Amino acid sequence: MALKVKTKIDNEKIYDEEDETTPVSPLGQYLNSSVLSLSLYAVLEFEVPVDDLPISLVQRDFLPINPRFSSIMIDDKKNGVKKWKPVEVDVNDHYFDPKFPEGLSRDEYEECLHNYISKIALEQLPQSKPLWQIHIFKYPTKNGAGSVIFKLHHALGDGYSLVGALLSCLQRADDPSLPLTLPSRQSSTRPKKANASLLKAAAQFSFTVMTSLLDFGRAMLRSSIVEDDYTPIRTSSDGVEFRPLAITTMAFRLDHIKKITTNLKVTINDVITGAIQLGVRMYMDEEESKSSSSNSTALALLNTRDIHGYKSVSEMLKPNTSMPWGNHFAFLHMPMPKLNETHNSLDFVFQTHRTIKRLKNNYAAFLTGQLLAVSRKVIGSEATSKLVYNTMKNASMAMSNLIGPVEKMALANHPISGLYFTVSGVPQSLTVALISYVGTLRATIAAEKGLIDPEKLKIFIQKAYDNIFEAAIQSRY
Repeated sequence: MALKVKTKIDNEKIYDEEDETTPVSPLGQYLNSSVLSLSLYAVLEFEVPVDDLPISLVQRDFLPINPRFSSIMIDDKKNGVKKWKPVEVDVNDHYFDPKFPEGLSRDEYEECLHNYISKIALEQLPQSKPLWQIHIFKYPTKNGAGSVIFKLHHALGDGYSLVGALLSCLQRADDPSLPLTLPSRQSSTRPKKANASLLKAAAQFSFTVMTSLLDFGRAMLRSSIVEDDYTPIRTSSDGVEFRPLAITTMAFRLDHIKKITTNLKVTINDVITGAIQLGVRMYMDEEESKSSSSNSTALALLNTRDIHGYKSVSEMLKPNTSMPWGNHFAFLHMPMPKLNETHNSLDFVFQTHRTIKRLKNNYAAFLTGQLLAVSRKVIGSEATSKLVYNTMKNASMAMSNLIGPVEKMALANHPISGLYFTVSGVPQSLTVALISYVGTLRATIAAEKGLIDPEKLKIFIQKAYDNIFEAAIQSRY
């Protein structure tokens, strides 16, 4: 029998005594509108069955993490903005226990799990309730004895915030009293020389200003009139975000990737992004040869915080913190290298490295954010959300990556064998989401069902990665 639990957060400790509502961040408003509605799915795979995971865990460990998990989004007609309003939560409204046939193989249950994620991805979260759900999949898959799916609306926070929230209710499997360890931030930049000339610094500043304006101009065009070519991964039809997804995952060993980064003097992100773009190009060429020279762009999400690891949720909620809760990211438009314009597989890594370095070190993201803020004040959040929607729709694919713990985690003494995530509501036919966990980088491919074959694409991405690995090991850069 299901345990019914009702809980209400002590709002007097969190909200203003006269007005319990708090404003929704601008990005949060853009991501939950009539135009655009994005949700994140974090999937935890367990070493042991999850049949006995109690619903009381939600009330005890999940709800207290952040007041937004006990709030709904409402329209403030007086000020024309959306606000978070605390409400009473019935945990049973957010807890799901799907049933499937008994006696299937692990591979068949894996397919059931991915089909189930695709199904709930097509279902909008009710706006009358807090914007999250927890789904318990009590069947063994290829990588676990059972799985738990957290469905979280993107308006609650970005991947950094929501992963930080999940980590706060998990423990180290080997010793719960010890904190989880996150990988140190990696940089491929060389230390600056103390005697760098003033002239050189001025030239660098001028170059940064110029590239900032150029990238800002391109971003504006991509939110309006400039779009990618139609290819085997990008359809001309509207409403892509409402179509079923085919989902698959693949894994890369971090120690192997680090051999590449050491030889090429690039980052893990450079390597895996380059490998995915090369694999996608190879897939496109296989499906339609002329698409190898098409104009295609990958839209990457850049976290705009000064990240040196995850902070506790209580730290994120403090005013003026360097790593605040919420949505703090910008879009990076990354032109995908063309097969007929590259000499070898490493060109994809080096071009990715140069592009990411340029975009991260200029002011285009800041300028875009300022423009959206002005737009919101002039034409409102709904119309501004359309600009964000067009920015995504006009690109060919989206990519996002997060860092996870070095040590194995556990939930209520249930060890977690694997971790991956994906996103729904994106107006693109292909998204790739990556997260690291215990020495492995897990990639989730979510592709429009019937348009893209994710299993075939996975083969090409693996082949691209293998080519890059072999070339990097033999290189002398």
